[in-house]
Amino acid sequence: MDRPVICFGQQPCGIFPKRFLFAKIMTARRLQKESGGEVVFFYHDSDHDPRETVTVVRDRHGEGDVALNFEFENKIQKQFAPLYRKRVMPSWKEKMVRQLPNYVSPDLVEHFKATTSKNVADFCLEMYRRMGLLEGIRVERSSAPAFRERAVPVDDYFVDVPYEGEIVRARCRHEKLWLHKGGDRFIEVPCNSYGSAQISPTRDTRFRWMQSVIGCTHYVAGASEQNYINKADGPGVIFVEREAITDSGRAYTGE
Repeated sequence: MDRPVICFGQQPCGIFPKRFLFAKIMTARRLQKESGGEVVFFYHDSDHDPRETVTVVRDRHGEGDVALNFEFENKIQKQFAPLYRKRVMPSWKEKMVRQLPNYVSPDLVEHFKATTSKNVADFCLEMYRRMGLLEGIRVERSSAPAFRERAVPVDDYFVDVPYEGEIVRARCRHEKLWLHKGGDRFIEVPCNSYGSAQISPTRDTRFRWMQSVIGCTHYVAGASEQNYINKADGPGVIFVEREAITDSGRAYTGE
């Protein structure tokens, strides 16, 4: 490939992105400046874990850190719906507009107020764009049916299927679909059939699945990714560790 394709991946990771995502973006931009080519953000919005969007901000009045997160309509949606299907509640947004001046600058409050997306994944992505973090970066989403249909089949995956009025992300095991309630408790989800447009990968199959569509030449990986990515799934890919950043789990607010 003549033109480098520099990729980094991340789930929606907060109303304001976690600082480790900011570090990935900056690392990818540095590589692009050095080598040229294109930067691609693999936005893994198929993930369902509500903890991914916890946003840790510092109280501007010296009261320490505060953890913010979306509120959800029901337990099924909170626990099992993929992030692109978790709905943004208007009452939550109204409450946050009143609270945010305690934690972030007025311009970020205005970005938040102007964001109109109706689901959690769209809301986070719109905020990152309004903050100017994704200018010139191509975004590929794991929830997109067209992306899923182009990806190679994997033997370990989740399936997005209806369950009790919601779309949930169920793990496929032994030709059955399951929701994990914690510990050794599982719920079987009835499903007669499904196709590739409903499938997203597990952690261990995600890179191979992603790479089959994006075909990156460089991949910027976080510390935890370095531990579990099977680099044999990306022959010829140059894996680059993201640049170090302090308070990596706290929200990036431009300060």
